[in-house]
Amino acid sequence: MSLAEFLNTDKLMVPLQKFNFLNNKKKDDPYDLHKSSLMTYADLINAESALGRTIFGPIPAGHQREFFVHKKNIWVWHEGWFDEKGEPHNLTIRYEVKPEGVFKLANGKYVRLRDTELDNFCNAVRTYYKLVKTNLYH
Repeated sequence: MSLAEFLNTDKLMVPLQKFNFLNNKKKDDPYDLHKSSLMTYADLINAESALGRTIFGPIPAGHQREFFVHKKNIWVWHEGWFDEKGEPHNLTIRYEVKPEGVFKLANGKYVRLRDTELDNFCNAVRTYYKLVKTNLYH
């Protein structure tokens, strides 16, 4: 199986049924589909990202983290935080999965992933698929 086949998001595309996001039964949970069986694309991205952000360990206080599949072959990792002076900082990395490899766009540079970085990305994607399938599309 090629890397592009492995990372194919069609694996996640199953008929949506009512589900309870992360088994969370809070009354005002915006991702509780017991209220509605229809979710928007943005709702799904937010729900998947809530799971994806947990892959990389604890999120430091004052930080925001996102990790999700944006399109069939595009993944996004984002981290935002405020420094000790209260200045905002953001880092967004876009990963593009192509038949010839995985490429990242960060700080205006387009680089092919190799070795440990490629392994880490593939492990994060595997974990993401497992979390999303288990907690969201069951």
